[in-house]
Amino acid sequence: MLGLVLLPFKAVHADDLRSAVQNPISSLISLPFKFTFDNGAPNGDADFLNIQPVVPVTVGDWNLVNRAIVPLIDLEGTVSGTPDIPNPTPSTGASGLGDINYSVFFSPVKTGKVIWGIGPSLSLPTASKDQLGSGKWSAGPTAVALSLTKWGSMGVLGRQLWSFAGDNDRSDVSQFLLEPFVNYNFDKGWFMLTDLVMTANWDAPSSQRWTIPLGGGVGRVFKIGSQAINSRLEYYYNVEKPDGAPKQQITFTWQFLFPKK
Repeated sequence: MLGLVLLPFKAVHADDLRSAVQNPISSLISLPFKFTFDNGAPNGDADFLNIQPVVPVTVGDWNLVNRAIVPLIDLEGTVSGTPDIPNPTPSTGASGLGDINYSVFFSPVKTGKVIWGIGPSLSLPTASKDQLGSGKWSAGPTAVALSLTKWGSMGVLGRQLWSFAGDNDRSDVSQFLLEPFVNYNFDKGWFMLTDLVMTANWDAPSSQRWTIPLGGGVGRVFKIGSQAINSRLEYYYNVEKPDGAPKQQITFTWQFLFPKK
């Protein structure tokens, strides 16, 4: 999920790119395309393409990091336990646009050892078909805190959404997301990472509430001509999940980076 890229707002040089992309709220404008391939669910596989533009701006002593998540989804059947579809409806499958999420993180320009940001998150019922979204307007707080070290970075992002309007025939949304992440850097732009997107549906029975993955992957920051790119390949296995959730997923991220000159 992390496509936010909280560093002080200053020019990002080539040597800073890797640290910037590992920071969910840095001064770096970016355009990530995250492909997720879920398989092992009893009702079939699911494929997601999340387009996640990140645009930071400065207002006085605060950095405002604007982030949208635009999901394109292809389902063979009902898949539960994903952040993109909090309360799926029984279906035989569908393809199209999911619910768009928008978040803004407020972070102080002057930071210490711990970089942090907090703000609101809003989910819009933009799904092109009922199977691909919640049918609800949802909102709640989101926050992130991290530390950049000599060897990489580590931190955690959280979000809670509650529905407040929408289709009365659809279930309410109360979804929690917790995303701890660690990056370990190597030479020539390479790094290893784990980025665990955990979700909880508070309205589900306790045995069907949590999706908890374990895994990780590898990435590299590099350039094609003058265009800076961050690329990641990851694998995760769900050690805790609802009955309708996938067993495992593979994710591939291709992120265009636009550092300030």
